[in-house]
Amino acid sequence: MILPKQYHCTHSPSCQCTKGHLNEDVLLLVFQHLNWNPKLVATLSCVCRWFDDFAKRVLWKEFCKTRAPKMMLDLQSSGSHCIDGNWRALGKLLIYCSGCTQGGLFNSSVQIPGHFVYRTRFSRTLGRSLLPPQCRTDVLYVCDPCEHLDQGEEGDVGLFRGIFKSFPTSKVRKVIINKAVPFHPSEVCPYCKAKLWSMLQAKIIPQSACIRLEAYEDCIEYFVCLNGHLLGICTLAPLSDSEDANPSEDGNHMEKKQDSYFPKENILKRRNSLLGGSENGPSPQKRLTNPNQCNIDV
Repeated sequence: MILPKQYHCTHSPSCQCTKGHLNEDVLLLVFQHLNWNPKLVATLSCVCRWFDDFAKRVLWKEFCKTRAPKMMLDLQSSGSHCIDGNWRALGKLLIYCSGCTQGGLFNSSVQIPGHFVYRTRFSRTLGRSLLPPQCRTDVLYVCDPCEHLDQGEEGDVGLFRGIFKSFPTSKVRKVIINKAVPFHPSEVCPYCKAKLWSMLQAKIIPQSACIRLEAYEDCIEYFVCLNGHLLGICTLAPLSDSEDANPSEDGNHMEKKQDSYFPKENILKRRNSLLGGSENGPSPQKRLTNPNQCNIDV
């Protein structure tokens, strides 16, 4: 039976949306058994408005709490039962790399399609390195860069995403408003469709960001939306072979990044630690072939 859209439906007992549907408790047990499979949750949301409301209110919340329990506890530690934006947007952010389009949000010359990721690690430490010194008390969770290698003239591109805790009361938001930074004229957040501010335009991207991301200093950019979702792009510094490295005075091989030198061994260890690789080389984030296998590490 095809049901007409009811834009202000309250889902009362007499509502047509609820006729013939399973009880919420039954659906909750079914999806718990399915380990909150995001693909099935998204499919259920397309059935009708009642299922869509139930998914946004319950299922996506349980999915987020299961995939990133520590992060969810911290995001809700202020006493709120919800998060900025909505649970569906946060669920998508946890498992989906939005990619980039030519001449789109990042004015990139490469086309990187969006895709699900198999494993993602969100870190407060990484998020703190992306905040300016005057805003280091804010809480920001950011994932390790999703590597897209050999992108022509762009080199090795890293895409990262994150979320602020209590963004409406954050210092970053106050700085952006005080600087009167305009919204992006055309692009919106791929996760919640809210308007975006450019952190580069606000001139609050610290030097620690490129160091922590192992990226070139003048090739990093990220945006934050009204709901506190962060998405960014950077050009990853290559790990050169020994023949490309320059010896320092003490004989250790060094790798040049912009005008600074970093020990190659430290770069290799730190980069592999970020990406979950071995000592033999970095291991980029894997694309998700089965959304039910998605793992979130915090």
